[in-house]
Amino acid sequence: MFNRGKLTGSSRVPVDSTFSILGEGTHWQGEIHAGANGLRVEGVVEGTILSEGQVVVALTGVVKGTIHSKHLSVTGRVEGIFKVSDRLEIHKTGWVEGQVEMGSLMVDEGGTLIGTCQQLVSKQAEPVPFVPRKDERVPERFAPVGTISSGTHGPVPEFMSVGRGFDRGKGQG
Repeated sequence: MFNRGKLTGSSRVPVDSTFSILGEGTHWQGEIHAGANGLRVEGVVEGTILSEGQVVVALTGVVKGTIHSKHLSVTGRVEGIFKVSDRLEIHKTGWVEGQVEMGSLMVDEGGTLIGTCQQLVSKQAEPVPFVPRKDERVPERFAPVGTISSGTHGPVPEFMSVGRGFDRGKGQG
């Protein structure tokens, strides 16, 4: 009946999530501590938003200031400094302007990102080795230097050493 547990159209937020809502027409100045439940902004915020969960800026929402959150989803407009430890989503009507640090980024066609954008380095990511480990190397196509191999036709016969040009034929009986 109310689509519980399904994702909503543009914000991709589960309907049964618990959010604090700053409704349309509301203007907030100062600092907001949203905790792990998250925050949905439909009005205007001038200041700082701190959330251990998700922050959703709805179509009518405007944030001017700083946002620190795990996940940020923007359908409205945000301007300032944003540090998103997990994922930043900018939907087709979303506008993000300022300095952004995030774990990953998703921008829908029509979404806007103006400013600087830097990906946070994951602590779990292992650096890519310059030289592959021995067990990951591709087998050599050619025999190592110093050995003689003829492939599938058996051993290569021994050859006599041949001198340089004018020595040919000397010493052979």
